[in-house]
Amino acid sequence: MTRRTAAERHRDSAPQHPTGQEPADDLLDVLMAFHHPTRRWLAELLEIEGPASVGRLAARTGLAVGSVSHHLKPLHRHGFIEPAPDLAHDTRESWWRSVRRPLSWSADDFASGTGARRIADAAEAENFRHQVRAVGQWLSRTEQVDPGWRRAASSTDTIAPATCAQLEDLGERMRDLITTWHAECLEDRAARPGAERLPVRVVARAFPSGPVRP
Repeated sequence: MTRRTAAERHRDSAPQHPTGQEPADDLLDVLMAFHHPTRRWLAELLEIEGPASVGRLAARTGLAVGSVSHHLKPLHRHGFIEPAPDLAHDTRESWWRSVRRPLSWSADDFASGTGARRIADAAEAENFRHQVRAVGQWLSRTEQVDPGWRRAASSTDTIAPATCAQLEDLGERMRDLITTWHAECLEDRAARPGAERLPVRVVARAFPSGPVRP
């Protein structure tokens, strides 16, 4: 019996629309696919640690091979990862690599009280929990990190009497700055591949907030 190629095995989970251009209904599927703790973990492992086989991801995470494959399918369907058959040693292996794709949404794009709005709200809440977990992991291991990296890390907050237009302007400036900085990091990695690097997570939030009760 001829074994199917990787492309044939993964054809059922291939993207149906250009990523970043999904209709509203499909965007909800994207949000549900990505904002699942296990899938987000697998996607970040492939992005940060590089391509891996299903078997390697299972060994890295402690998940069953079947569970890893199950979670990779929606990530593939919505353009977050893609098969990497060129890295497989034989046709039995399924290798995957990360794909950088745009993803932005606003809960206000969906009518209040609808199922779609609840999905968008849940995705935003899970995204925040993911960021909180990331900060917690960083704080738990700072003693294991070189002091130079600890000094380079930063946290800034302030409270200003801003108008709605000023808050929107700040968000646009932060997005532009982070996008430019990210592109510069990629260019520098290509120019200086030997430089010491660590994966750096940037989380920027600006929102109306009253006094925070301890």
